[in-house]
Amino acid sequence: MSTEVILMGGFLLLIVVVLMIDLLVVGRHSHIVSTKEALGWTSVWFMLSMGFYVFLKFYGHMLHGIETPAELTEVVAKYAPGIKFSMTDFEGMLGEYREHMSMSYLAGYFIEQTLSIDNVFVILLILQGYAVPQKNYKTVLFWGVLGAIILRFIFIFAGAALIQRFAWILYVFGAFLVFQGIKILIKKNGDEKDPHDSAIVKFLSKYLNITKEYHGDRFALNYHGKIFFTPLMLVLVMVEFTDVIFALDSIPAVFSVSLDPFVVFFSNIFAIIGLRSLFFLLANMVDKFRFLNVGVSILLIFVGLKLLAHHWLDDIGFKSSYSLYFIAATLILSVVFSALFPEKEKAKH
Repeated sequence: MSTEVILMGGFLLLIVVVLMIDLLVVGRHSHIVSTKEALGWTSVWFMLSMGFYVFLKFYGHMLHGIETPAELTEVVAKYAPGIKFSMTDFEGMLGEYREHMSMSYLAGYFIEQTLSIDNVFVILLILQGYAVPQKNYKTVLFWGVLGAIILRFIFIFAGAALIQRFAWILYVFGAFLVFQGIKILIKKNGDEKDPHDSAIVKFLSKYLNITKEYHGDRFALNYHGKIFFTPLMLVLVMVEFTDVIFALDSIPAVFSVSLDPFVVFFSNIFAIIGLRSLFFLLANMVDKFRFLNVGVSILLIFVGLKLLAHHWLDDIGFKSSYSLYFIAATLILSVVFSALFPEKEKAKH
Protein backbone atom coordinates (compact mmCIF):
# COMPACT_ATOMS: atom_id res chain seq x y z
CA MET A 1 0.00 0.00 0.00
CA SER A 2 1.41 3.43 -1.01
CA THR A 3 2.35 6.13 1.48
CA GLU A 4 -0.24 8.44 -0.10
CA VAL A 5 -3.09 6.01 0.59
CA ILE A 6 -1.94 5.31 4.18
CA LEU A 7 -1.60 8.98 5.13
CA MET A 8 -4.82 9.96 3.33
CA GLY A 9 -6.70 7.20 5.15
CA GLY A 10 -5.11 8.15 8.47
CA PHE A 11 -6.11 11.82 8.26
CA LEU A 12 -9.62 10.96 7.09
CA LEU A 13 -9.98 8.50 9.97
CA LEU A 14 -8.87 11.20 12.42
CA ILE A 15 -11.50 13.61 11.06
CA VAL A 16 -14.28 11.02 11.23
CA VAL A 17 -13.29 9.93 14.78
CA VAL A 18 -13.42 13.52 16.07
CA LEU A 19 -16.75 14.07 14.32
CA MET A 20 -18.17 10.88 15.85
CA ILE A 21 -16.99 11.96 19.31
CA ASP A 22 -18.82 15.24 18.75
CA LEU A 23 -22.02 13.43 17.67
CA LEU A 24 -22.10 10.34 19.90
CA VAL A 25 -20.41 11.58 23.08
CA VAL A 26 -20.69 15.36 23.36
CA GLY A 27 -23.91 15.74 21.37
CA ARG A 28 -25.65 12.42 21.99
CA HIS A 29 -28.82 14.34 22.89
CA SER A 30 -30.35 16.99 20.62
CA HIS A 31 -29.71 20.39 22.17
CA ILE A 32 -29.18 24.04 21.35
CA VAL A 33 -25.46 24.59 20.90
CA SER A 34 -24.17 27.11 23.42
CA THR A 35 -21.59 29.79 22.68
CA LYS A 36 -19.12 27.95 24.93
CA GLU A 37 -19.57 24.67 23.06
CA ALA A 38 -19.35 26.40 19.67
CA LEU A 39 -16.13 28.15 20.71
CA GLY A 40 -14.71 24.89 22.03
CA TRP A 41 -15.27 22.93 18.82
CA THR A 42 -14.17 25.87 16.67
CA SER A 43 -10.89 25.86 18.62
CA VAL A 44 -10.50 22.09 18.22
CA TRP A 45 -10.93 22.22 14.44
CA PHE A 46 -8.70 25.27 14.08
CA MET A 47 -5.92 23.54 16.04
CA LEU A 48 -6.31 20.39 13.91
CA SER A 49 -6.16 22.44 10.71
CA MET A 50 -3.02 24.24 11.92
CA GLY A 51 -1.61 20.87 12.97
CA PHE A 52 -1.96 19.71 9.38
CA TYR A 53 -0.10 22.86 8.28
CA VAL A 54 2.76 21.94 10.64
CA PHE A 55 2.75 18.39 9.25
CA LEU A 56 3.05 19.71 5.68
CA LYS A 57 5.80 22.16 6.66
CA PHE A 58 8.04 19.45 8.14
CA TYR A 59 6.80 16.18 6.59
CA GLY A 60 4.75 17.21 3.56
CA HIS A 61 6.97 15.27 1.15
CA MET A 62 5.72 12.04 2.77
CA LEU A 63 2.28 12.58 1.24
CA HIS A 64 3.78 11.71 -2.14
CA GLY A 65 6.45 9.35 -0.86
CA ILE A 66 9.34 11.54 -2.06
CA GLU A 67 12.65 9.89 -1.21
CA THR A 68 14.92 10.74 -4.16
CA PRO A 69 15.71 13.84 -6.27
CA ALA A 70 14.06 12.14 -9.26
CA GLU A 71 10.81 11.66 -7.33
CA LEU A 72 10.91 15.29 -6.17
CA THR A 73 11.37 16.49 -9.76
CA GLU A 74 8.44 14.35 -10.92
CA VAL A 75 6.08 15.58 -8.18
CA VAL A 76 7.07 19.23 -8.65
CA ALA A 77 6.49 19.01 -12.42
CA LYS A 78 3.07 17.49 -11.76
CA TYR A 79 1.75 19.57 -8.86
CA ALA A 80 3.97 22.65 -8.42
CA PRO A 81 5.47 23.66 -11.79
CA GLY A 82 5.83 27.28 -10.65
CA ILE A 83 8.47 26.57 -7.97
CA LYS A 84 11.84 28.22 -8.61
CA PHE A 85 14.37 26.50 -6.32
CA SER A 86 17.11 28.65 -4.80
CA MET A 87 18.82 25.65 -3.17
CA THR A 88 20.76 23.03 -5.13
CA ASP A 89 21.06 20.17 -2.62
CA PHE A 90 18.26 17.62 -2.23
CA GLU A 91 17.44 18.43 1.42
CA GLY A 92 17.34 22.15 0.69
CA MET A 93 15.06 21.68 -2.32
CA LEU A 94 12.84 19.35 -0.27
CA GLY A 95 12.53 22.06 2.39
CA GLU A 96 11.54 24.65 -0.23
CA TYR A 97 8.96 22.26 -1.67
CA ARG A 98 7.45 21.67 1.78
CA GLU A 99 7.38 25.43 2.40
CA HIS A 100 5.51 25.93 -0.88
CA MET A 101 3.14 23.08 -0.02
CA SER A 102 2.34 24.37 3.48
CA MET A 103 1.83 27.98 2.33
CA SER A 104 -0.43 26.77 -0.49
CA TYR A 105 -2.46 24.84 2.08
CA LEU A 106 -2.84 27.95 4.27
CA ALA A 107 -3.88 30.06 1.28
CA GLY A 108 -6.40 27.40 0.22
CA TYR A 109 -7.71 27.10 3.79
CA PHE A 110 -8.38 30.83 4.10
CA ILE A 111 -9.88 31.02 0.60
CA GLU A 112 -12.31 28.27 1.56
CA GLN A 113 -13.05 29.88 4.94
CA THR A 114 -13.80 33.23 3.30
CA LEU A 115 -16.00 31.78 0.56
CA SER A 116 -17.79 29.45 2.99
CA ILE A 117 -18.80 32.30 5.30
CA ASP A 118 -21.17 33.32 2.52
CA ASN A 119 -22.55 29.78 2.68
CA VAL A 120 -23.69 30.48 6.24
CA PHE A 121 -26.23 32.99 4.91
CA VAL A 122 -27.82 30.36 2.68
CA ILE A 123 -27.80 27.55 5.29
CA LEU A 124 -29.36 29.89 7.84
CA LEU A 125 -32.05 30.83 5.29
CA ILE A 126 -32.82 27.14 4.72
CA LEU A 127 -32.98 26.29 8.45
CA GLN A 128 -35.17 29.28 9.25
CA GLY A 129 -37.27 28.85 6.10
CA TYR A 130 -38.23 25.33 7.21
CA ALA A 131 -38.63 26.37 10.86
CA VAL A 132 -36.11 23.76 11.98
CA PRO A 133 -35.94 23.63 15.80
CA GLN A 134 -32.61 25.07 16.96
CA LYS A 135 -31.85 21.90 18.91
CA ASN A 136 -31.73 20.02 15.58
CA TYR A 137 -29.33 22.42 13.83
CA LYS A 138 -26.30 20.44 14.95
CA THR A 139 -27.65 17.12 13.64
CA VAL A 140 -28.30 18.58 10.19
CA LEU A 141 -24.88 20.26 10.03
CA PHE A 142 -23.10 17.10 11.24
CA TRP A 143 -24.51 14.90 8.49
CA GLY A 144 -24.05 17.78 6.09
CA VAL A 145 -20.32 17.76 6.89
CA LEU A 146 -20.01 14.00 6.28
CA GLY A 147 -21.79 14.37 2.95
CA ALA A 148 -19.55 17.32 2.06
CA ILE A 149 -16.40 15.25 2.74
CA ILE A 150 -17.54 12.55 0.30
CA LEU A 151 -18.67 15.02 -2.38
CA ARG A 152 -15.53 17.16 -2.11
CA PHE A 153 -13.33 14.05 -2.32
CA ILE A 154 -15.01 13.08 -5.61
CA PHE A 155 -14.98 16.61 -7.08
CA ILE A 156 -11.38 17.43 -6.13
CA PHE A 157 -9.68 14.23 -7.26
CA ALA A 158 -11.78 14.10 -10.44
CA GLY A 159 -10.88 17.75 -11.05
CA ALA A 160 -7.17 17.06 -10.45
CA ALA A 161 -7.27 14.15 -12.92
CA LEU A 162 -8.94 16.35 -15.54
CA ILE A 163 -6.40 19.14 -15.03
CA GLN A 164 -3.52 16.68 -15.49
CA ARG A 165 -5.07 15.48 -18.75
CA PHE A 166 -6.57 18.73 -20.04
CA ALA A 167 -4.51 21.68 -18.80
CA TRP A 168 -6.81 24.16 -20.57
CA ILE A 169 -9.50 23.45 -17.95
CA LEU A 170 -7.64 25.87 -15.66
CA TYR A 171 -8.59 28.67 -18.05
CA VAL A 172 -12.23 27.56 -17.92
CA PHE A 173 -12.06 27.60 -14.11
CA GLY A 174 -10.49 31.07 -14.19
CA ALA A 175 -13.12 32.55 -16.51
CA PHE A 176 -15.92 30.99 -14.44
CA LEU A 177 -14.55 32.45 -11.19
CA VAL A 178 -14.21 35.94 -12.68
CA PHE A 179 -17.81 35.68 -13.91
CA GLN A 180 -19.02 34.52 -10.48
CA GLY A 181 -17.11 37.32 -8.76
CA ILE A 182 -18.70 39.98 -10.98
CA LYS A 183 -22.12 38.34 -10.54
CA ILE A 184 -21.85 38.54 -6.73
CA LEU A 185 -20.59 42.13 -6.91
CA ILE A 186 -23.64 43.34 -8.86
CA LYS A 187 -26.14 41.14 -7.01
CA LYS A 188 -28.86 43.12 -5.26
CA ASN A 189 -30.08 42.54 -1.73
CA GLY A 190 -33.27 40.55 -1.51
CA ASP A 191 -32.42 38.27 -4.45
CA GLU A 192 -32.49 35.20 -2.21
CA LYS A 193 -35.20 32.68 -3.05
CA ASP A 194 -37.53 30.95 -0.64
CA PRO A 195 -36.10 27.45 -0.05
CA HIS A 196 -39.61 26.01 -0.44
CA ASP A 197 -39.55 27.09 -4.09
CA SER A 198 -36.45 25.01 -4.87
CA ALA A 199 -36.90 22.59 -7.79
CA ILE A 200 -35.19 19.80 -5.84
CA VAL A 201 -37.64 20.19 -2.93
CA LYS A 202 -40.63 20.15 -5.27
CA PHE A 203 -39.25 17.01 -6.96
CA LEU A 204 -38.70 15.15 -3.68
CA SER A 205 -42.07 16.20 -2.31
CA LYS A 206 -43.73 14.84 -5.44
CA TYR A 207 -42.15 11.37 -5.36
CA LEU A 208 -41.51 10.71 -1.65
CA ASN A 209 -43.76 10.42 1.39
CA ILE A 210 -42.96 13.53 3.46
CA THR A 211 -44.47 14.11 6.89
CA LYS A 212 -45.76 17.56 7.75
CA GLU A 213 -44.24 17.65 11.24
CA TYR A 214 -40.74 17.13 12.59
CA HIS A 215 -40.11 14.00 14.63
CA GLY A 216 -37.19 14.98 16.84
CA ASP A 217 -33.89 14.59 15.00
CA ARG A 218 -35.11 11.70 12.84
CA PHE A 219 -34.81 11.89 9.06
CA ALA A 220 -37.21 9.00 8.38
CA LEU A 221 -39.64 6.73 10.17
CA ASN A 222 -41.54 3.51 9.52
CA TYR A 223 -45.32 3.80 9.77
CA HIS A 224 -47.31 0.61 9.21
CA GLY A 225 -44.56 -0.83 7.01
CA LYS A 226 -44.28 2.32 4.92
CA ILE A 227 -41.27 4.63 4.96
CA PHE A 228 -41.98 8.31 5.57
CA PHE A 229 -39.33 11.04 5.42
CA THR A 230 -39.48 14.01 7.76
CA PRO A 231 -38.95 17.65 6.72
CA LEU A 232 -35.48 17.33 8.32
CA MET A 233 -34.50 15.08 5.39
CA LEU A 234 -35.54 17.82 2.94
CA VAL A 235 -33.44 20.31 4.89
CA LEU A 236 -30.40 17.97 4.80
CA VAL A 237 -30.77 17.49 1.03
CA MET A 238 -30.97 21.26 0.59
CA VAL A 239 -27.83 21.80 2.72
CA GLU A 240 -25.93 19.18 0.67
CA PHE A 241 -27.17 20.69 -2.59
CA THR A 242 -26.05 24.12 -1.37
CA ASP A 243 -22.58 22.72 -0.64
CA VAL A 244 -22.39 21.32 -4.18
CA ILE A 245 -23.23 24.76 -5.60
CA PHE A 246 -20.62 26.49 -3.43
CA ALA A 247 -18.06 23.81 -4.30
CA LEU A 248 -18.30 24.96 -7.93
CA ASP A 249 -16.75 28.24 -6.76
CA SER A 250 -14.44 27.16 -3.95
CA ILE A 251 -12.75 24.11 -5.49
CA PRO A 252 -11.56 25.91 -8.66
CA ALA A 253 -10.53 28.82 -6.42
CA VAL A 254 -8.26 26.60 -4.30
CA PHE A 255 -6.78 25.05 -7.46
CA SER A 256 -5.52 28.57 -8.18
CA VAL A 257 -3.01 28.23 -5.31
CA SER A 258 -2.20 24.52 -5.63
CA LEU A 259 -2.63 21.73 -8.17
CA ASP A 260 -1.97 19.13 -5.48
CA PRO A 261 -5.28 17.31 -4.82
CA PHE A 262 -4.21 16.45 -1.25
CA VAL A 263 -3.57 20.12 -0.43
CA VAL A 264 -6.83 21.18 -2.09
CA PHE A 265 -8.86 18.45 -0.39
CA PHE A 266 -7.64 18.98 3.17
CA SER A 267 -7.73 22.79 2.94
CA ASN A 268 -11.38 22.40 1.86
CA ILE A 269 -12.34 19.84 4.48
CA PHE A 270 -10.71 21.51 7.50
CA ALA A 271 -12.22 24.87 6.50
CA ILE A 272 -15.71 23.42 5.98
CA ILE A 273 -15.76 21.50 9.25
CA GLY A 274 -14.33 24.43 11.17
CA LEU A 275 -16.86 26.82 9.70
CA ARG A 276 -19.80 24.50 10.36
CA SER A 277 -18.87 24.53 14.08
CA LEU A 278 -18.39 28.30 13.85
CA PHE A 279 -21.87 28.54 12.30
CA PHE A 280 -23.48 28.80 15.72
CA LEU A 281 -21.40 31.91 16.47
CA LEU A 282 -21.80 33.47 13.03
CA ALA A 283 -25.53 32.82 12.66
CA ASN A 284 -26.41 35.92 14.68
CA MET A 285 -23.64 38.03 13.19
CA VAL A 286 -23.65 37.41 9.43
CA ASP A 287 -26.02 40.31 8.76
CA LYS A 288 -23.45 42.67 10.29
CA PHE A 289 -20.81 41.88 7.62
CA ARG A 290 -22.27 44.18 4.97
CA PHE A 291 -19.01 44.27 2.95
CA LEU A 292 -18.45 40.50 3.03
CA ASN A 293 -19.99 39.97 -0.41
CA VAL A 294 -17.67 42.64 -1.82
CA GLY A 295 -14.70 40.82 -0.28
CA VAL A 296 -15.89 37.46 -1.64
CA SER A 297 -16.36 38.90 -5.13
CA ILE A 298 -12.89 40.51 -5.09
CA LEU A 299 -11.40 37.22 -3.92
CA LEU A 300 -13.13 35.24 -6.69
CA ILE A 301 -12.03 37.72 -9.35
CA PHE A 302 -8.46 37.63 -7.98
CA VAL A 303 -8.16 33.83 -8.04
CA GLY A 304 -9.91 33.70 -11.42
CA LEU A 305 -7.40 36.14 -12.93
CA LYS A 306 -4.61 34.18 -11.24
CA LEU A 307 -5.74 31.01 -13.02
CA LEU A 308 -6.05 32.81 -16.36
CA ALA A 309 -2.50 34.16 -15.99
CA HIS A 310 -0.96 31.14 -14.22
CA HIS A 311 1.68 30.46 -16.91
CA TRP A 312 2.92 34.06 -16.81
CA LEU A 313 2.86 34.10 -12.98
CA ASP A 314 4.87 30.86 -12.88
CA ASP A 315 7.47 32.41 -15.18
CA ILE A 316 7.96 35.45 -12.92
CA GLY A 317 8.12 33.30 -9.77
CA PHE A 318 4.80 34.30 -8.14
CA LYS A 319 4.81 32.68 -4.68
CA SER A 320 1.89 31.07 -2.82
CA SER A 321 2.61 33.39 0.11
CA TYR A 322 1.59 36.37 -2.05
CA SER A 323 -1.86 34.84 -2.51
CA LEU A 324 -2.09 34.24 1.23
CA TYR A 325 -1.31 37.89 1.98
CA PHE A 326 -3.92 39.12 -0.50
CA ILE A 327 -6.57 36.73 0.87
CA ALA A 328 -5.86 37.76 4.48
CA ALA A 329 -5.95 41.46 3.57
CA THR A 330 -9.25 41.05 1.71
CA LEU A 331 -10.90 39.23 4.61
CA ILE A 332 -9.60 41.64 7.25
CA LEU A 333 -10.61 44.74 5.26
CA SER A 334 -14.10 43.30 4.65
CA VAL A 335 -14.59 42.89 8.41
CA VAL A 336 -12.98 46.25 9.29
CA PHE A 337 -15.05 48.23 6.78
CA SER A 338 -18.19 46.40 7.94
CA ALA A 339 -17.42 47.50 11.51
CA LEU A 340 -16.52 51.08 10.57
CA PHE A 341 -19.45 51.62 8.20
CA PRO A 342 -22.38 49.56 9.53
CA GLU A 343 -25.55 49.44 7.49
CA LYS A 344 -28.08 52.04 8.59
CA GLU A 345 -31.29 50.65 9.99
CA LYS A 346 -34.08 50.76 7.49
CA ALA A 347 -36.90 53.11 8.30
CA LYS A 348 -39.80 51.36 9.98
CA HIS A 349 -43.13 51.59 8.23
